[in-house]
Amino acid sequence: MSYILSEEEQMLRDSAQAFLAEKSPVSELRRLRDEGCKDGFRHAIWKDMADMGWNGIVIPEEFGGVDMGFTAAGLILQEMGRTLAATPFLASSVLCATALRYGGTDGQKSEHLPKIASGEKVYALAVDEKARHDASHIETRARKDGNGFRLSGQKRHVVCGNGADMLIVAARMDDDSIGLFLVDPEASGVERTLRRSVDSHAPANIQFDDVKLDGDALLSETEDGSALLDLVLDSGRACLAAEQLGIAEEAFSRTLDYIKEREQFGQKIGSFQSLQHRAAHLLTEVEMTQSLVIKALRQLDEAPSQAPLWIAAAKAKATRVSRLSSAEAIQMHGGVGMTDEYEIGFFYKRAQAAGEFLGDDAWGAGRVAQLSGY
Repeated sequence: MSYILSEEEQMLRDSAQAFLAEKSPVSELRRLRDEGCKDGFRHAIWKDMADMGWNGIVIPEEFGGVDMGFTAAGLILQEMGRTLAATPFLASSVLCATALRYGGTDGQKSEHLPKIASGEKVYALAVDEKARHDASHIETRARKDGNGFRLSGQKRHVVCGNGADMLIVAARMDDDSIGLFLVDPEASGVERTLRRSVDSHAPANIQFDDVKLDGDALLSETEDGSALLDLVLDSGRACLAAEQLGIAEEAFSRTLDYIKEREQFGQKIGSFQSLQHRAAHLLTEVEMTQSLVIKALRQLDEAPSQAPLWIAAAKAKATRVSRLSSAEAIQMHGGVGMTDEYEIGFFYKRAQAAGEFLGDDAWGAGRVAQLSGY
């Protein structure tokens, strides 16, 4: 396993950096917030990403994708972290694409994966039902009804759920096993409630009231729905850790630039030893996070059975370091770091929200301990 990016991966990262700097800088997130955009993202940018081939990054070529793997998806998300790009990429092109690729029937793959890859439709994964992430707590029920199902329950904090054209919902079936179901959000009995999160994103709470589903709504290619859900969530955690790494890197980079230019008491504040020590500490933390994230992504691509421990470690470390880096950035910027005029506060807010999604650092540490036999 190599920690060094291939030439193809470097080209992907560079193109992502240039595209996002032009199309989705931090100022675009500010505009989305100020306009009160209900979907939380620009559909035009989503289509542009599809034209770049990103939306099909983990989708096989036979279904319209480019099949470059999770490391490539992570590189794109790392650059998204640098610009705080608000897109459905993680929800649609990673979480839902993975669910369909590994759990869908041939018919489901043929119908849905090309829509994700082309940017024609946005998909969202609905799992959590508590205030904090807990994938084991699923009380939403899919009751057998003739050849189909009746779905009832509630999901919280569905990322991109308000702007999604299709949902993949985790629910318990009659035998208490887990199933993943394709659900049209416009179907009778589905009610979406827009939420505003601290990072200016627009997740949704979704209520399902006796929603009628056809039999082919169930992703049934695999018999073990719990294992499929674990794989889907782990793919999301590894890629989200890459986004958090990008947040930490950009917050650190902006802070270095600031302390090199800001003067106090007649000298650059970057010459103060206390700030130098804090910057050096941040650099080592960011570098360790980078190594853990690439390890987790490579394992997911090359040895998925060994990936869960590394993914949990990477998510925990990336959560802690992105929060540390953005908090230190605000402090080193001084009073202006607290103002809305400066963009550094957006990084802090996104670090808080991304840290909670799919499990925070405490969750990750517990998962590492569990997988290590403690």
